[in-house]
Amino acid sequence: MKVSLVQMNSQDDKSANLKMAKALIEKVVAEENPDLVVLPEYYAFLDGSPEAMRNSAETFPNGESYRLMSGLAEKHGITLHAGSVCERDGDDYFNATIVFGPDGKQIAHYRKIHLFDVDAPGGVSYRESNMVSRGKDIVTYKVDDTTVGCAICYDIRFPELFRKLRDAGADIIVLPAAFTLMTGKDHWELLARARACETQTWFLATGQTGTHAQGKNACYGHSMVINPWGHIAAQASDGVGTTSARLDFDYTAKVRAAVPVANHHVVA
Repeated sequence: MKVSLVQMNSQDDKSANLKMAKALIEKVVAEENPDLVVLPEYYAFLDGSPEAMRNSAETFPNGESYRLMSGLAEKHGITLHAGSVCERDGDDYFNATIVFGPDGKQIAHYRKIHLFDVDAPGGVSYRESNMVSRGKDIVTYKVDDTTVGCAICYDIRFPELFRKLRDAGADIIVLPAAFTLMTGKDHWELLARARACETQTWFLATGQTGTHAQGKNACYGHSMVINPWGHIAAQASDGVGTTSARLDFDYTAKVRAAVPVANHHVVA
């Protein structure tokens, strides 16, 4: 399977963000011919204000980003893991991923479980719970016969979620993110490689890069494809762009046979 990760620098201009996402998707499809394309967290709108983020929220399936991504998946015959957007459901809001199959139809809907309420190094505070509620469901979907698990950003720090995804049969786990620069420089690669090797899955970590919120917040970028042994198979350079890799599931089988950790769990 060929996968492509789209790294963005989304801002508080939804129209411009969607135009950029569309251009990057169409460019990487033309150049790499991937089966699966992944966008970052909050690709359609990113700002430091909870009020602004909520004002950008969409209801599904009527939202602007929903319709655009559905159409692009169908147009190019790809599975499109559409990062995440702010979703409104009645009076509730969620940080939500929608995945579209090659026919443009929705095949997965994941709401971020772990919310980022942190006072980060450097004096910046984040309170995601002021903006969205947490999801509850473990979500997987299929690309042909391959099972893909869903997570978002801060989820990466909670290995029990990834154990559940592996137990659900995941051979790939996808993590769109807007990982902060201050924590990302020390923890992004460390955590992503750990989640990959402990689950023995292909791990697709797709990030926002650069500053947003009028330069007050910064994201680390460094989108990566990591193999089941924990090695980086592909990585985006700094800045907006893409990276691609071909996933070898025969290699996955060799890793799992060599160190069969899934058969050795003692603590449930």
